Amino acid sequence: MQSHASGLIPNTHYFNPIMLLQFIISVDSTAAIHHLRRREGIEGRQPNWAVLAEENQREIVEFCRQEGLVLLADEVYQENVYVPEKKFHSFKKVSRSMGYGEKDIHLVSFQSVSKGYHGECGKRGGYMEVTGFGADVREQMYKVASVNLCSNISGQILASLVMSPPKVGDESYESYSVERDVILSSLSRRAKMLEDAFNNLEGVTCNKAEGAMYLFPCIHLPEKAIKAAEEAKIAPDAFYCRRLLNATGIVVVPGSGLGQVPGTWHFRCTILPHEDKIPAVIDRLTDFHKSFMDEYRD
Repeated sequence: MQSHASGLIPNTHYFNPIMLLQFIISVDSTAAIHHLRRREGIEGRQPNWAVLAEENQREIVEFCRQEGLVLLADEVYQENVYVPEKKFHSFKKVSRSMGYGEKDIHLVSFQSVSKGYHGECGKRGGYMEVTGFGADVREQMYKVASVNLCSNISGQILASLVMSPPKVGDESYESYSVERDVILSSLSRRAKMLEDAFNNLEGVTCNKAEGAMYLFPCIHLPEKAIKAAEEAKIAPDAFYCRRLLNATGIVVVPGSGLGQVPGTWHFRCTILPHEDKIPAVIDRLTDFHKSFMDEYRD
C-alpha cells in the first residue's frame, strides 16, 4: 500500500436519532464513498457507549483497505464492556484474522492509563501502536514526537503495567483480578441504575450503556423551556444543564456542545460517582427534573 493514505477519523457526534435502538456503522454506502473521495475523509457517528460487533469491525477494516484509509482505533475502553453477548476485539486482531498484514492496511491503535477501569487521569500515560506504514512516514512521526516533552515517569510506569498486567501464576494476579472485576461490575451497576433513572423521567429516553463510562439521554423539552433558553441566548439543553447545576450541583455536558441532530436535545452524564452516592444523585436529579418540567410545562 502507498504510505500517503487518507484517514478514517470518527467525529464523535453522539446524538443521532438513528442510534435510538442501537448504533451500527454502515460502510456499504455509495454516498459515503463519494463524500470520502471528494474530501479525503469520512465522519463517523459512533457513541461511546456502543460496543461494535466483530462483523461490523470487519466491514470497517475492509472499507479502509479498499479505500486506502488510515484506521485510527481508540481502544481505551476495551475492558469496559457491560453486556455479556459482546466482547472487545482489537482492530489489529480483526484485521490479522482477515489475512491482512503490514502491507495491506494502515492501522494506529491507542491505549491510555487515564481511561478504562484504570482511571488514573492525573498520570497522563499512554501509547499508540503504528502498523502498516512505510519507513518514510514513521520517520516523520518520530520527528514530531521527538520535539515534545516525554510523559512523566509515573505515567510511563503505569503505561507499562497496562501493557503487561499480572498474568495467571504471578504473585499479584489474584488480587489484581479481584480488584479489576470489582471495579468493572460496579461500573456496570452504576450505568444500569442511571439508565433506569433517566428512562423514568418525564420526556427523557436513554439507551443502554454497553460500555465506556457515559450515558447520553435524549430530553424532550417543553416549548416554554426552549423559548426561555432563546431569551437567555443559550441552547435549550445547555439551559437545562445550567439549571440542573445551579439547583443540585450535578454537572452534565449539553449535547449542543458535542454535536447533535438539529431540533433534538441531549446531555452527557458520566457513571463515575461512587456507587453508594448514585442513589442520592438520582434523587436530586429526579426532584429537579420534576420541578423543571412543572415550571415550563406547555
